[in-house]
Amino acid sequence: MTSTVIKYVGRTTNFKGKSLWEIVGSLKGFGVGRYIVRSVFERYPEPSFMKIVKVETCPDEERRRVRVWVEKTFRGKKLDKLTEIYRTSYKPDYKLIPKNEEAKLLAALEELNKQPEVILPNTIEMPPLMKKFIVKDHEKKGLEVMKEFTMPLSYNHTPNRIARIAQPGEKPTVQFSMGIGQPASPSLYKGVPLNTH
Repeated sequence: MTSTVIKYVGRTTNFKGKSLWEIVGSLKGFGVGRYIVRSVFERYPEPSFMKIVKVETCPDEERRRVRVWVEKTFRGKKLDKLTEIYRTSYKPDYKLIPKNEEAKLLAALEELNKQPEVILPNTIEMPPLMKKFIVKDHEKKGLEVMKEFTMPLSYNHTPNRIARIAQPGEKPTVQFSMGIGQPASPSLYKGVPLNTH
């Protein structure tokens, strides 16, 4: 008996689910009022889902696509404006949330919204070597040595950020430090004193 070898050709994908047209095309009223989720967003601990508000079919030459407007909740934060899904609607990455699980999803969102807001710092302490250079430079020039060695933090702008940046004078809820933190492989640092704070 010979064994068959299957060889896959082409790009692999992480998509798990159906295309948006397959979902809304099989629902009464095209699924308006129902909740869907993309499997790529299920990696986040916070609830990420979309509520279908309006559906528009496309011409025959675009049979795999559909135009859908949704109320999008990303990582527990509801976006202010409706989101239009069209370009990604053909991807087999959408799942319909069963009606009996909708209440559980909304309860998880409500519980998340009760938690305190995450506020990111707008400054961070300087790296140790930079501190030394500044101290030496100030001493050399006869200037007063700085008391606080901090520098401004810059964040990439993204509509998907769930934490906001502290305003001047506002205390952040999280802090970053120049320490290496908890190493992924502690055995590599055996015998080395670590500042993990």
